[in-house]
Amino acid sequence: MKTINWGIIGCGDVTEVKSGPAFNKVSNSKLVAVMRRDAAKAKDYAQRHHVPKWYSDAQQLINEPEVNAIYVATPPLSHEEYTVAALQSGKPVYVEKPMSVNMAAAERMLKASAESNMKLSVAHYRREQPMFKKIKELIHTKAIGDIRFVNLQFFKSAITAAELEQPKTKWRVNPAIAGGGLFHDLAPHQLDLMLYFFGNIKAASGISLNQAGLYNADDIVSGYLQFGDGVIFQGLWCFTVGAAEEKDLCEIIGTQGKISFSVFGDYTITITKNGSTETLHFDKLEHVQQPMINKVVEYFLDGSANPCSAEDGVEVMRILDIFSNSKL
Repeated sequence: MKTINWGIIGCGDVTEVKSGPAFNKVSNSKLVAVMRRDAAKAKDYAQRHHVPKWYSDAQQLINEPEVNAIYVATPPLSHEEYTVAALQSGKPVYVEKPMSVNMAAAERMLKASAESNMKLSVAHYRREQPMFKKIKELIHTKAIGDIRFVNLQFFKSAITAAELEQPKTKWRVNPAIAGGGLFHDLAPHQLDLMLYFFGNIKAASGISLNQAGLYNADDIVSGYLQFGDGVIFQGLWCFTVGAAEEKDLCEIIGTQGKISFSVFGDYTITITKNGSTETLHFDKLEHVQQPMINKVVEYFLDGSANPCSAEDGVEVMRILDIFSNSKL
C-alpha cells in the first residue's frame, strides 16, 4: 500500500471543511468515495468535493475495492458498528471523536482492531496542531517549573428552542445517539489533551446534572483527575450560563508560572512567569484535522507511530463515563 485511498462513512457537517478536503491535501492520500444514508446528499457532497464515487449504503463503501482505509464520521451511536465492520473487512479506520457512546463500546472497537490486526486511530486531532504541540513542549521543558494543577472552565449559554429543532444540533443533546449532551460532544477534545500532556491517570471522579431540563442530557459536569506524576486536574462545564458569562479557559499552573489558553477559541498561548507575560500566536488552520490526517496516513503506511491510539480513545471514554455517571 503506497497511497491511502479513503472512503468516508457519514459525509456530514464535520467533513465539509474540518476534515474532508484535507484527505486530498496530504501526501500519499486521496479521497475516492463517500457514503451518506441520504443518497441525494451523498451525491451532492461527492459532486461538490470532486469525489469519484458515492454510496448510500455503508457496507457497499467498505466493500469498494479501490478504498483501502475508512474514515467514520457519523454520530457516535454508529461508530462501533461501522468501525468493526471496516476492521473485519481488512481496512484500517480513522474514527471521529468521541470514540463511541460509552467505554464498553469503545473497548469492543479496540478488541476488533486487535483481533483483525488492523490499525485504528481516533480523531483527537488537536494533538497534532502546532499550538497544542507547543504547550506540551513548554510542559516538558519546565518552562513554568513543575506542574502542580490544571483548572479548566468551559461555559456556554443555553441552546435556543429554534437551535434544538435543527438536525445538526438535535442529535448532539440526545444521549441515545451522542452518549450524552454537549459535554460528550466537546469535552473529549479537552480531556484527550490532558492525557496527551500528562499521561496516565491514577484516579478520576465527577458528577453531572440536568439543571435546566431543556433536553434529556445533563447540562453541567464537574470532574477531577489525578495523573501519575501527581498533577491534579479540575474541570467544570456548564451549558446554560448567561451570554456574558461564557468562558473557554484552561490554566496550567506550575511552581514558576502559568500557561493559559482556550481549546476552542483563539490560537494564542499566554505564559505568565516572574511577573512578566508572553503571548504566542499561531495561524488559524484552514482544515483543523489536516495535521492529524497527515500523521494517520503516515501511520497507516508504517511511517510513524499512531498519533492517537484506540487505547487512548477508550481512556477518554472511561473519563466521560466517570464524570457523567457518578451521581450522588
